[in-house]
Amino acid sequence: MKQLLLVFFGGGIGSVLRYLIGKYLNNPENGIPYGTFAANILGSLLIGVILGLAVKNDTLSQNQTLLLATGFCGGFTTFSTFAYENHIFLKSGDFTSFAIYTIASFIVGFLAVFFGMYLVK
Repeated sequence: MKQLLLVFFGGGIGSVLRYLIGKYLNNPENGIPYGTFAANILGSLLIGVILGLAVKNDTLSQNQTLLLATGFCGGFTTFSTFAYENHIFLKSGDFTSFAIYTIASFIVGFLAVFFGMYLVK
């Protein structure tokens, strides 16, 4: 039960923070979802750091990893919003934004995870 509460608490904090970033960074005028992009990249970097610390000399406990990686990062990053925003790009015929956003999210997201793990080595 304690582990479920840790994930629940971490996810709630991550979700609220993601909402605030999206509220202030997503631009309805040009449709570019900078907030979602920033949350996903920052979350990728954070999960790299968190899991890197968890592996390195057992720096983080299992409960801390659940709170931070599964809970916080799970609530903070959002594949469902990313998928919906790409649906909007495709529906409006904006194939350039779709391609740039999708490719940049994957490449920069992967690099952020690797960089986060590299930082703690």
